[in-house]
Amino acid sequence: MNGTGRSGLKRRTAHERGSGTAVKAAVAPGVRLGSVSFVWRPWLALVTLVLTAATFLVFCLSISIGDFPIGLSQVIATLFGRGEQVDEFVIMDLRMPRALAGLVVGIALGVSGALTQSIARNPLASPDILGITGGASVVAVSLVTVSGGATAAVVSSVGLSVAALAGGLCTGLLVYFLAWRRGIDGFRLILIGISVSAMMEAITTWLLVKADIKDVARAQAWLVGSLENRSWDEVWIALWCSLALLAVVSCVAFQFKPLHFGDEVAAGLGVRYSMVRAVLLLCAVLLAAVAVSAAGPVPFVALVAPQVAMRLARCPTPPLVASGMTGALLLIGSDLVARTALPITLPVGVVTAAIGGPFLVYLLVRANLK
Repeated sequence: MNGTGRSGLKRRTAHERGSGTAVKAAVAPGVRLGSVSFVWRPWLALVTLVLTAATFLVFCLSISIGDFPIGLSQVIATLFGRGEQVDEFVIMDLRMPRALAGLVVGIALGVSGALTQSIARNPLASPDILGITGGASVVAVSLVTVSGGATAAVVSSVGLSVAALAGGLCTGLLVYFLAWRRGIDGFRLILIGISVSAMMEAITTWLLVKADIKDVARAQAWLVGSLENRSWDEVWIALWCSLALLAVVSCVAFQFKPLHFGDEVAAGLGVRYSMVRAVLLLCAVLLAAVAVSAAGPVPFVALVAPQVAMRLARCPTPPLVASGMTGALLLIGSDLVARTALPITLPVGVVTAAIGGPFLVYLLVRANLK
């Protein structure tokens, strides 16, 4: 063997050793429960704990502020079953559905955005970009505008939520099947998602142009994204669906880490990467559809929350739990600002759009500088 061949063999051997070391470091167990291993990361755990505490504080603050002010200590006492009867009525019957809807929707959007960005390996991937919220909007707007006032009672709350959930799921499946070519490529997934999103937006605009003006006003209020006038029926549907989907994600997500090293490495570690990727992407689509069905297409939360959590936790990929907490904190905080810090009450989607728009520009500029 000549010198060139020996040097090439040495470089290849060194590369394989480095890759093996990186994989071992990535899957090195900190805590082991049966066949499942967890890597203990103190900084990530601390950031997640701080985000959870901040979310709970803003959640209680959102409940305490209103036409009938309630002290923060009284809110916490009422949540733990030690409050007065008047406070319990105001909190549990009047304000809790809105605050709990913001918590559930924020967590669902944060986790959904983290999953789509990890699968696509692109920070711009989110349910907004992939057309999932657009598909939910088309079905919901068509239900409002086509039915008109004849079936307004049926369309009022639960019917509209179920329709939006079905629309988001169908659109997500359409994007997945169109992007499938012996696997999912992140760049192709985003391109097809942008195309489907543009098509759904065009259909929504056409429905609004052809509809009656009263139905247009109602549909437009839903399209902005709002937590106002949430009912317990809508909250319970979103809560139980989100809990079921998060349970599935927690059971499958530990197999997702090796996929960051490529499909060949994941296959060598015994991970069925196609099935894992498909299940997690389906869960991401369903979480986004559940969020849209409960609060409308709230923009940019699924895009911003995973990136903020990733930077706070100093992780190479968006952490799921921290992303969910960041999404909840962002949505509840935006709703609090929309209700109290402005001269008029605005839908929460207006505030999240004001935050997410500049952040999207920042991501685009950062991507061009690389």
